[in-house]
Amino acid sequence: MTWDANQYNKFAAERERPFADLVEQAAQSGTEIRQIVDLGCGPGRLTQQLAERWPAAHVVGVDNSPEMLAKAQPLAIPDRLEFVQADLAIWSPDQPVDLILSNAALHWIADHDRLLTRLAGWVAPSGTLAVQMPNRFDGPVQKAIDETAADPRWAAQLRGVGLHRGSVQPIDWYVRFLQGLGFAVNAWETTYVHVLSGENPVLEWFRGTGLRPLLARLDRTAAEQFSADLAARLTALYPPHNGTTLFPMPRLFFVATRAAGSPA
Repeated sequence: MTWDANQYNKFAAERERPFADLVEQAAQSGTEIRQIVDLGCGPGRLTQQLAERWPAAHVVGVDNSPEMLAKAQPLAIPDRLEFVQADLAIWSPDQPVDLILSNAALHWIADHDRLLTRLAGWVAPSGTLAVQMPNRFDGPVQKAIDETAADPRWAAQLRGVGLHRGSVQPIDWYVRFLQGLGFAVNAWETTYVHVLSGENPVLEWFRGTGLRPLLARLDRTAAEQFSADLAARLTALYPPHNGTTLFPMPRLFFVATRAAGSPA
């Protein structure tokens, strides 16, 4: 699957808001931050903001998409801000990290008990793991995507593709699991109501994210037909009014700080 950084960036301002909320809470730990890792850094603009907020820190952005990293690499700063192409499921840092942050990426990875155990092992004493994930997988958008994908015209091609909804657990699961690993946890859920404009804006939103694996499996004609069918469903769910569409996006957050004396 390839990623289109330009398509993703169509809604850059809306995607930035959860990141800003996550960083604001992560900054409350009071820990001196010298090493930062941004997992799923995408085109790198938000990773750059981490380097600006903590100018004494060394920041590493990690992503598996060469298309995204092509946008990120020009932002690199020698010895301060670097970008690495790697699979988040297997990459690891070469030293303990004061702040591990992931904004809208970990829902692509299954087996979160194993994943969080691995990430927790990277966190330095008094360090922080801060994560935001979309939490829409039991909601109306996913139902519309699933119903469209079940159409006989392409159901066989799309069977089992892009089904990562089971990776995101209930919020209390993350609190209890991370407490068991020796972390103090601040967790919350928020629904952002985005005010979007343009034709089929909700479809355009997901063209940059969740629809990528599905559309990648279809030829051009089938992808266009799939998109048109899904657009009709999404317009019925989120009808435009006076030139704008209101799109509610639920998101799950947690900021986990290693408790004093807890083993790394």
